[in-house]
Amino acid sequence: MFNKNIKLIIAGLIIATAIWQFTEGEIGNGIMFILLSLIFVFLYFKNEIILLAFLRLRKQDFDGAKKWLNKISNPESALVKKQQGYFHYLHGIMVSQTNMNEAETRFKKAISLGLSMDHDLAMAKLNLAGIAFSKRRKIEAQNLLAEAQKLDKQGVLKDQIKMMKDNMKRSQIPKQHYGTGGSVRQQKRRSR
Repeated sequence: MFNKNIKLIIAGLIIATAIWQFTEGEIGNGIMFILLSLIFVFLYFKNEIILLAFLRLRKQDFDGAKKWLNKISNPESALVKKQQGYFHYLHGIMVSQTNMNEAETRFKKAISLGLSMDHDLAMAKLNLAGIAFSKRRKIEAQNLLAEAQKLDKQGVLKDQIKMMKDNMKRSQIPKQHYGTGGSVRQQKRRSR
């Protein structure tokens, strides 16, 4: 994997070679070099390792995705800001089943760095809502769930959002308190 700046330098060198080919009269070679440089520009904005990790996750191969993501040792220097967000987003998805605290920090960092697609942002907020709900922070969970529902314009997460809302409603059944309050001893003392 190349550093993000090296990809731009390589693209610049290839474009310079294309210009040289155009001046030499080799139009076909120049066009080919321009197309080749576009690959490096594309890989600047869409990191190849993250694309391969997404493909692994699509096949439900969490170990394979983790192996690909572990190849990125320093995401700040290797990735642009949005790709850093996806780096943390993918890590959050993978650890959400085993370590909720780490998943929460990963999803929050992914949201702060930014995600390109609205449904990815909705998925991150839905996961954060589930984590907040399991930690008994119901107001935060409700707010995150509402944000996720707004972002899910295509209805991809409609069933998951509905299921989460149903779970939240079931848990909001008020606890019944018997008597006027206080313990039985305190009530006996009051009656004396």
